[in-house]
Amino acid sequence: MALRQTLTLARSVATQQMRHQAVRTFAAQPTARKATPLIALAGAGVVGATTMYLASPASTGSSYDLEAVRAEIEKTIDDEEERRGDGTSIGPTYVRLAWHCAGTFSKVDGTGGSNGCRMRFGPEAGWGANAGLSTARISLEAVHTKFPAMSYADLYTFAGKVAVEKMGGPTIPWSAGRSDLPDGTTSPPDGRLPNADMGSEDATASHLRDIFYRMVSRKG
Repeated sequence: MALRQTLTLARSVATQQMRHQAVRTFAAQPTARKATPLIALAGAGVVGATTMYLASPASTGSSYDLEAVRAEIEKTIDDEEERRGDGTSIGPTYVRLAWHCAGTFSKVDGTGGSNGCRMRFGPEAGWGANAGLSTARISLEAVHTKFPAMSYADLYTFAGKVAVEKMGGPTIPWSAGRSDLPDGTTSPPDGRLPNADMGSEDATASHLRDIFYRMVSRKG
C-alpha cells in the first residue's frame, strides 16, 4: 500500500474511532489520543507493506504453542471490546505497541528496536509518544503469565501481528527469538518515533519515509 493511501486510510479510521468518547486508553492525554490512531494505522499499513520490519532475530525454537498464544491474545481483544461496549477495540493499541517497540530501531548503529523490550521501563515507558501504551502492556500481562517462556519482546510484537490479522489486515511474517533486558538503561534517545501530523499530508508522508529509511535500507 502506498504511503499516501495509508495516511488517507488512517485518517478515515482515526476520525471514526475518535468519535467514541469512552476510549479510556488515552483519556488522560487528549493530544496523544488525537495522534495515536494515525500513528498506529500508518504503522500497520506501512510496516505491513514492508513485511512488518520489527528488527527481528532469526526464528528460534520455542517451548510454547504460538497458536495457543494467538488464541489468548485474540481473547483479550474480544474480552476488552465486550467490556468497553462502545465499538472501540484494544486491537489498534496492540499494533501501536508493536510499532513503537520496533520504531526506535536504527540501521546505522543497531540501537533501539523491539529486541530487549525496553518499552517496559523508563525512559521509554514515559515518552510522550508512548502515552497510553500501559493499557496494552497490562492487558497482555495475563498472556505472559500463561506463557512465561515467551519473552515480552516476542509477545508485544506478536500481539501486533495478531491484531492486524484479526482486524482483517494481511498476514504478517514474524519470527520468534527476541530476548528481554532487565531495565531501560540502553534505551535510544527520545524522538525516534514519528509525529502524527507535520502540517500537511505531503510533509507527514515525507517525515514517515525518513523514519523508515532510518530503520531499513533506502533500496527498493
